[in-house]
Amino acid sequence: MAKVKLGDVAREYKATVKDAVDLPVVGLEHLIPGQVELTQWSEDADNTFTKGFQKGQMLFGRRRAYLKKAALAPFDGICSGDITVIEAIPERIMPELLPFVIQNDSLFDYAVEKSAGSLSPRVKWEHLKNYEFELPEMEHQRALVDLLWAMTRTKKAYQELVKKTDELVKSQFIEMFYGKGYPERRIGDVIDKNIKRVSKVFDKDDDIQYLDISSIDNVSKVVTSLTPYVLRDAPSRAQYVLEKGDIMYSTVRPNLQNISINPYEAGNVVGSTGFCVLRCTGVRTGYMWGVVTGTDFTNSMIAQASGANYPAVTDKVVHNFMIPIPPLEAQIKFERFVEQSDKSKFELTQAISRIDDMIKALMQG
Repeated sequence: MAKVKLGDVAREYKATVKDAVDLPVVGLEHLIPGQVELTQWSEDADNTFTKGFQKGQMLFGRRRAYLKKAALAPFDGICSGDITVIEAIPERIMPELLPFVIQNDSLFDYAVEKSAGSLSPRVKWEHLKNYEFELPEMEHQRALVDLLWAMTRTKKAYQELVKKTDELVKSQFIEMFYGKGYPERRIGDVIDKNIKRVSKVFDKDDDIQYLDISSIDNVSKVVTSLTPYVLRDAPSRAQYVLEKGDIMYSTVRPNLQNISINPYEAGNVVGSTGFCVLRCTGVRTGYMWGVVTGTDFTNSMIAQASGANYPAVTDKVVHNFMIPIPPLEAQIKFERFVEQSDKSKFELTQAISRIDDMIKALMQG
């Protein structure tokens, strides 16, 4: 083992792409916290990005590094200016090892420490390159790489099972509720739309726990983190005072399906204005979950979204979506099915967490 700096084994890649019509586009919203491989991107050519990257390079979210966004690019493309592109120096480190060096809590902590700015702190490569870590000799890196990627493949397989569980829930929802002749109502008619704002509940010096779109793992639909703030220092989007059981539907880029349910009892959890908060009054929460995770709802939101780089729908569009209102006993039956599915997902996500812990332990020596 030898202690090295990131800049000793990797370098920032700087390339400008002027004609990027056919290239995939990666924004910060496509980088999923904790995911070492890029799994989301856009094919939308109507954007202003010109920063290029190549297959095998790392895309590091330099804005708000505490969100822990960094991923390995599986193709050539273009990305946001708030992404630093990093490539390995092959004679000094195996390129396959670099993703785990970068997708590492220690590096993110260092990046947060070196970030500058108040509401939207950013870290520069000039600082990142001075991050120090222990690196095995080249002949020992291969065994470590093989083990790390084997774990990553297992984690990916578990994540696929999570997706299949969600698909089963969607199928069950359609089977139970569509084409049954149930009366229909607007979503807005069966929720409490009077969600309190922070200014009505907290003082500027109060502590809050902020939940934004990046707090959600949109594969498992689970809230993975909260960011603590003193309210006066919180992002301006931190506005909605949440209650346990609130469904948070991201109105930005509905195709990404950033949806979750607030699991916290604490009364100081605050949600972003990027969410449409669904606090159910006229239907069961589990039933509404089936609605907003369903294909019909998602396709409708995608079709009605407007905007170039960040297409979005308004709360009004969400509220106007018509849903069947089945008998209470049918809703409860579906809710119980969701609860059983959630138990399976919980076991899978626990297994994924254990793999993450093992990867962290290996990278910390």
